[in-house]
Amino acid sequence: MNQFQRYIKQLPIRWKITIWSSLVLFVLFVAYNSVQYYVMRTWMIEQEERNIQEKMNEIQAYFSEQPFFVGRTEIVNSSGFIEKVNEANELIRVIDKDGTLLVAVATNLPRELLITPVESKNLEHVKVNGKHYLIHRKPVITNGFIGYIEIIRDLKNYERLRGLIFLVTWSAGAGAILLSGVGGMLIAKQLLAPIQALTDTMKRIKMRGFKERVRQDKNQKDEIADLSNVFNEMMDDVEISFQKQKQFVEDASHELRTPISILEGHLKLLNRWGKNDPEVLEESLKASQQEVERLKMLVYELLELTRLESDRLELAEDFIEPVHVVEDVVKKFTLLYPSLTFKYENSLKSEMKVAIAERHLEQVLIILLDNAVKYSNGSTTVEIVTEQIQDHFALSIKDYGIGIPKEDLEKVFDRFYRVDKARSREKGGQGLGLSIAKRMVNNYKGTISADSEEGEWTIITVKLNGVIEEITQQE
Repeated sequence: MNQFQRYIKQLPIRWKITIWSSLVLFVLFVAYNSVQYYVMRTWMIEQEERNIQEKMNEIQAYFSEQPFFVGRTEIVNSSGFIEKVNEANELIRVIDKDGTLLVAVATNLPRELLITPVESKNLEHVKVNGKHYLIHRKPVITNGFIGYIEIIRDLKNYERLRGLIFLVTWSAGAGAILLSGVGGMLIAKQLLAPIQALTDTMKRIKMRGFKERVRQDKNQKDEIADLSNVFNEMMDDVEISFQKQKQFVEDASHELRTPISILEGHLKLLNRWGKNDPEVLEESLKASQQEVERLKMLVYELLELTRLESDRLELAEDFIEPVHVVEDVVKKFTLLYPSLTFKYENSLKSEMKVAIAERHLEQVLIILLDNAVKYSNGSTTVEIVTEQIQDHFALSIKDYGIGIPKEDLEKVFDRFYRVDKARSREKGGQGLGLSIAKRMVNNYKGTISADSEEGEWTIITVKLNGVIEEITQQE
């Protein structure tokens, strides 16, 4: 049994479906045909018994209802009537109370039944020489005779019909099971075709890359179609993730190459002859220190971004009043950049609380204001607005700098993206700030978006969900 189970488990799903469907249909056919055969056999037996009982009642009535005297002689002379009611494969006989045979009429029955009295009950099935007989015996009482009437019927027609029904029933059942096996294979093939397509697609992906997708029929709306849709969507995500990872590695390599090359150049310079020249030594050490600081900041931002993308950010469960955080950060930037004007407008009609850690909101603000300062392009004004949009707290930061091309608006939140790479490098940017800000806002179920007019202005809008309280300001 265990070997059979192991063998079944090793079979392909197509064969498992075929075997199990055939087995289930076999059990159903056996149960159905058994019940059907039993019902039909019982019905035919009852018909035979009812027929012989009706004939017995007819003969009894013939003898009992005669108006004249009915004795032994009249019983013997009644063979003409008995021959009329006698059927093929049937024996009718009359016996007196002592067991003496008076009349016997038989058609197509063996001779021994004619001379063998049958001591039977009222209605009995017996086997004689392998043949099936139905025997019915009842008393007959007239005004001149007391005896028994016996009807013996050979049920060979019943046996022949029963055998034919048995043969037809089980032959049809066997044929149906065979057809069900073939049908099971066809059904399994049809049902498993999408899964086979999915398997083939996986093999092609393994050989050719992430571009392959499962071909789908738009009219198919079953569970396998849902599985194919989920697989295609998953592969889209995997391909995008792979492309981002590849781009990240390329960008990180590019970003790391420059400071490392500068450090290498200064070290070679010092190693050749600069260590004996105080002026060159000081200049090289200063430049190297700057590049080390840049490397340090780049590594820190990469680690921060990796931590955010791996969902290891510890989300705050407390609720803060974001306006106070915005005001504090704006004051700090006003002191840090006295040549710039930071216009802050609070358009909230009520004090709102949002679910975000104060340090995280402050970090997002610093990133956005720092970008606004870097790309101001000589403009001296940065506008900050806080407002309520439906049930969300919204923060907008607008600068009047170089702007962003329309085709690049969706890229500004990608890692290492810079609108003006040359000028960004001069200002010390790594191209990771907006990526960190977006990931941090997304972790709090918020949204961040950008809009711009190239050469005129750029606005970054942050919306934070989870507003749980509104407190009306007292006048």
